[in-house]
Amino acid sequence: MLVLSGGTGTPKLLMGLKELVPPEQLSIVVNTAEDLWLSGNYISPDLDSVLYTLADMIDEKRWWGIKGDRTWTHDFLISLGLQEKLVIGERDRAVHIFRSDLLRRGASLSQATGALAEALGIAQKVVPMSDDPVSTILSTSEGQMHFQDFWVALKGKPVVSGISFIGMDRARPSPAFLERLDREETVLIGPSNPVTSIGPILALPGIRERLAKKRVVAVSPLLEDRPASGPAAKFMAALGAPAGDEGVRLLLGKVDLFIVDKKSSYPGECRRMSTRMKTRRESRKVAQELLAIIEDASGQD
Repeated sequence: MLVLSGGTGTPKLLMGLKELVPPEQLSIVVNTAEDLWLSGNYISPDLDSVLYTLADMIDEKRWWGIKGDRTWTHDFLISLGLQEKLVIGERDRAVHIFRSDLLRRGASLSQATGALAEALGIAQKVVPMSDDPVSTILSTSEGQMHFQDFWVALKGKPVVSGISFIGMDRARPSPAFLERLDREETVLIGPSNPVTSIGPILALPGIRERLAKKRVVAVSPLLEDRPASGPAAKFMAALGAPAGDEGVRLLLGKVDLFIVDKKSSYPGECRRMSTRMKTRRESRKVAQELLAIIEDASGQD
């Protein structure tokens, strides 16, 4: 199974999937359009959340960073007058240094991610969507800004009127992404923001065309017609997409099996189930039911 992932909702699902799917059968392609250089290091928030989840290191209260991490360096930088816009823990920063050192020595992001996964003892295959830089830039009531400035520094408050992926015209899917896509028949679009987490993956050249030949299963990130977390609703409105799961379905494009929350008002063809994942037990339950639905639908094809 190949999973397309962002940084919060899909890692929650991966928490359950990794207990049920053999690691050699689970591959994850991760959004990198929210990456940035900060304090001398390359930060890949969504990749890190996926890696930390698979390594059982993720802070399950925030779904980013490493559980139990301390922020001594960040705090001291602030005291020195450097306004580091992301709160970075000590072990989290060590991961960034590890990655950045490899990148500076000429490694691709895919190679650096593979080295990190191996160092963290992760058996599943985790690859970035692209080895080329792509940045999510928002047009807002306070001007154009990077996604991280909007979401972290400004707490997602500005009105959003437009979204663009700078660098997408020159970006190509990573070789490992294409290789995994060629070998897998089923692609699972995880419950991540359809605009800024899944959107960049689907916007890469040739990806939608390749997905047209696959069996695509998508899990909506909405609970009771509202995002479980994050600014998905605001971004969907900025693109003129309908509210709720109708908008999610429209943005994702070709989907063969659409999974929505049991309280969704979506009127189209879909399968309904509880998609709430606040605990490990719930993540496993959702993953187990999802796999059963996929297998059942497969048997009816």
